[in-house]
Amino acid sequence: MKITPTPLKDCFVLTLTIFTDERGTFYETYNQKVFKKETGLDIDFVQDNQSTSSRGVLRGLHYQVGEMAQAKLVRVVQGKVLDIVVDLRKDSESFGKHFGIILDDVKQEQLFVPRGFAHGFITLSETSKFAYKCDNFYDKASERGIIYNDATLKLDWHLSEKEFIISEKDLILPSFLEATKG
Repeated sequence: MKITPTPLKDCFVLTLTIFTDERGTFYETYNQKVFKKETGLDIDFVQDNQSTSSRGVLRGLHYQVGEMAQAKLVRVVQGKVLDIVVDLRKDSESFGKHFGIILDDVKQEQLFVPRGFAHGFITLSETSKFAYKCDNFYDKASERGIIYNDATLKLDWHLSEKEFIISEKDLILPSFLEATKG
């Protein structure tokens, strides 16, 4: 497993070592000892989630606040997505900056998203299965979000907006400036 920093502080891309033979493939998707050694972060994942989406489904940008903030390790089990994260930590040198990466079932890269980041993805393939580990449990009262088409962030979701499939909940999220004021 190779762990590479992104331009955002504490956010990493994990490239897996894939072993292939006549039986198929094998790879380790996470190793806490390797992760801690390479990043200096001691993460204890407590919840695994998985979603299935069709092309154009945009989920996000989501995060949890306070004691219920979550770090995530995200990956694509099947298909291809554009994954985008935004640093919301006001004391970070990368505050307000974003990073995007294509995650798919071929390269098998993963993205570590630290606490204090908003996270979202859009399915680029016909369907996708998206899995992620969280270091804290889901808490509806702590759930927040930022609108996908925020004028300050100017995110490129790689598809035409007419292709987007977005939940009612995600269509009424606040702007980056509204979400980070105070």
